[in-house]
Amino acid sequence: MTAATAPSTDPTLRDRLNGPWHRPALRIFSIIVLTHLAEHIVQAYQVYVLGYPLMEARGILGQWFPWLVHSEVMHFGYALIMLSGLWLFLPGFVGRGRKWWLAALVIQCWHFVEHLLLQAQVIVGHNLFGKPVPTSIIQLWIPRLELHLFYNTIVFIPMAVAMYYHLLPPAADRARARCSCALHAGAVTA
Repeated sequence: MTAATAPSTDPTLRDRLNGPWHRPALRIFSIIVLTHLAEHIVQAYQVYVLGYPLMEARGILGQWFPWLVHSEVMHFGYALIMLSGLWLFLPGFVGRGRKWWLAALVIQCWHFVEHLLLQAQVIVGHNLFGKPVPTSIIQLWIPRLELHLFYNTIVFIPMAVAMYYHLLPPAADRARARCSCALHAGAVTA
């Protein structure tokens, strides 16, 4: 076999994210997820506690960059980043943590489909269901503000449980771990 036909032994991005870059990359991803969820919580607080009209409830970043809230490309991009991150980090999770991480990935797949549907309506210039604005399927029954807070929350909950089991793994999972994220050897859950 020549050097030109030999299989590459260079680690892929996914290998690096679940190998030497795992801890810092997972922290960065977690910060992005928490920041995005916080934006949705602040937006709901602005509407339901402060009484802002829906179009003025822009979260934190939206106060300085209003186009962010109304840009379907930004929401689609975040959904894609979230889906990609959940898929990329999946090999780093084992046992109970992996089951919960996989649950978050499955839920995010549907969330991504909803954003893909919204983005397609923007690109094509035709809204579905006779609505005046791009509308997702579940948005037919649940208003957009509440729906996005709901989606981000139901993806975050299994992620948080997965992170708990990743950082404090049961003994059987600790033995199979591919990383050194566990907080300390004595912090093993039953």
